[in-house]
Amino acid sequence: MDIKLSAKTILDKDFKTGIRGYSQDEVDQFLDIIIQDYESFEKALAKKQQEVDALKNELKQVQLQATTTEPRRQSTSSAYTNNTNFDILKRIANLEKHVFGDKLYD
Repeated sequence: MDIKLSAKTILDKDFKTGIRGYSQDEVDQFLDIIIQDYESFEKALAKKQQEVDALKNELKQVQLQATTTEPRRQSTSSAYTNNTNFDILKRIANLEKHVFGDKLYD
C-alpha cells in the first residue's frame, strides 16, 4: 500500500490564493474533514495490523502445540496397539491351551 498523504501533510499544506481563487475557509473546512478521515483510517489500520499480528502469534502457538502433541499421540497410540496385540496373543494362547490342552505341546 503506497499512501502519499498523511494527516500531518494535509494539515501543513498551504495553497496559493488568487483573485478568483477558492474560498480559503471552505478549503480549510474540507481539509479538516479529510484530516479527520485520515486519522480514523490510520487508527483503524493500526488496530487491524495488531489483530493480524495477534492472530499470527496465536496460529504459531497452535501449530507449535500441534507439533509437540502429535508425537505423543502417535507413541501413545502405538503403545496401546502393542499392548492390545500382546493381550490378544496371550488370550489366544490361553484359549488354545484350554481347548487343545497338552496335545498342542506334544
